[in-house]
Amino acid sequence: SVIITSGTLSPIDLYPKLLQFEPRVSETLNMSTFRQCVRPLVITRGSDQVAVSTKFEDRGDMGVVRNYGAMLVELCASIPDGVVAFFTSYSYMESILSDWDAMGILKKLTKHKLVFIETKDVVETTLALDNFRRACDSGRGAVFLSVARGKVSEGINFDRHYGRAVIMFGVPFQYTLSHVLRARLEYLQTHYQIREQDFLNFDALRQASQCVGRVIRSKTDYGLIILADSRYNRADKRTKLPKWILQFLHEGYLNLSTDTALQHVKQFLRVMGQKIDQEALQSVLLPLDEIEKLATREVTQSDGLGLLTESNTAVA
Repeated sequence: SVIITSGTLSPIDLYPKLLQFEPRVSETLNMSTFRQCVRPLVITRGSDQVAVSTKFEDRGDMGVVRNYGAMLVELCASIPDGVVAFFTSYSYMESILSDWDAMGILKKLTKHKLVFIETKDVVETTLALDNFRRACDSGRGAVFLSVARGKVSEGINFDRHYGRAVIMFGVPFQYTLSHVLRARLEYLQTHYQIREQDFLNFDALRQASQCVGRVIRSKTDYGLIILADSRYNRADKRTKLPKWILQFLHEGYLNLSTDTALQHVKQFLRVMGQKIDQEALQSVLLPLDEIEKLATREVTQSDGLGLLTESNTAVA
């Protein structure tokens, strides 16, 4: 028997094609939770109503750069403790940080939180993460600027006060002029009839889900997911997000300006700051006697069983 389970398998029907197997059971599951502990927000424009996006043609637009910077400053001013922000690539992060520095945005940011940056050097990044946690523990608060597909996006958890919000600046598409990627896309089209755009969308949204999933790691945890790019408002992108995000992504959280998003942020943090209802918490947990029954129950195995599931498992 083979069981494949993850929080970032969407769209789930693509994996059997890639791995060349036919699943006997294929399920996409909601997160089991006793409260609305995740608040995804899609920000499509800045306070000046100018659309924000990391599309190639918009990257050099100083209006977009300024709006992203103002957005980060205002969010960090409203959100306590730790904030993690992801960019689409190292080169884009370096470019926008240079512009923010020239505009005085980084100076404004440091008034609210200490700033730490992921680099390609593993030792430097590890040290930055340690200092980031110290800043959060001390109550000073910090923001960690990192990159999709980097070290931080893959294996580092920002649970509890280390990650009250994660911000995804842009849609993390791969560099499409890469010879390796071109060869891979051609192979997928020829052998599995997977269209180029379908795979690129799938891969980018999977990476985005990987990044934003860092923020919620237990039943009692809570966090904000900020998707800052006008493309997330499109159905062809949004619907490819995992179900554990979509279950919280209501119509009122789409197509927001920075100002409107800040109102949602403050309201969410106000509600989550209330004392946990222990009775409600117990309602989504298995009692000990049930766990013991499950552990002793005989499991019937079936030859060649394939099970494919998607969920964001939060353990108490």
